[in-house]
Amino acid sequence: MIDFVAAGQGFQGYRSEPQGQARGAVLVIHEIWGLNPHTRDIADRFAAAGYLAVAPDLMGLAGLDAVLLAELGERRADPAARAEVQPLIREATAPMNSPEMAARTKAGVAAVFDYLNATSEGMDRTAVVGFCFGGTYAFSLAAAEPRLAAAVPFYGHANYSPEDLASISCPILAFYGANDTALMDALPELTAKMHQAHVDFRPTVFPEAGHAFFNDTNATVYREGPALAAWSMTLEFLEQELIRP
Repeated sequence: MIDFVAAGQGFQGYRSEPQGQARGAVLVIHEIWGLNPHTRDIADRFAAAGYLAVAPDLMGLAGLDAVLLAELGERRADPAARAEVQPLIREATAPMNSPEMAARTKAGVAAVFDYLNATSEGMDRTAVVGFCFGGTYAFSLAAAEPRLAAAVPFYGHANYSPEDLASISCPILAFYGANDTALMDALPELTAKMHQAHVDFRPTVFPEAGHAFFNDTNATVYREGPALAAWSMTLEFLEQELIRP
């Protein structure tokens, strides 16, 4: 674990290093459940693929209670408890709607990006990969950071105007599950805005998958085929965008 400061507040990140010279750097942004073993495992997978990876814990900056949300997430995995738990999750995640908390979270993401981009491994070769909450902030970093080399948001929200999207200079490989209704309803408009803004936007939709299909710690939502395909596509994309001849 390494220490960071953003918006006057300290937070930590999990750093996973490859064996030998890194091929680039990857900023891994967790789901709404926080920096849990699943997210650390994803960082380790990127390290095993040859990248320096850092996964920050953004829960405090976002005003979220990591312990409470972890407990609610475990209870939500039980179909019998889902109806009871869902309102509690909405209440626990309400701080995310605060512009102040969003700004603090963006500052945290920016601090970790600056750290990675300053390394010899990450200079001009840093990508961001995020999931759900993290996917949303992967889009946000792409819109704010011209030095970002690539972005891979998994089922993230991107409520931006074409003018905002025009600031994106890196390619974006985005993943969705066809059963993720809210994001699927918004995808045609987002795709049109990305095209209007001349962004290299590559959305991939997996049939028979829904939200969080990549999370192999949740048997209810995990879909092995789409998850393996998305991982393979992500590694191929990063190799194209980060690795120099």
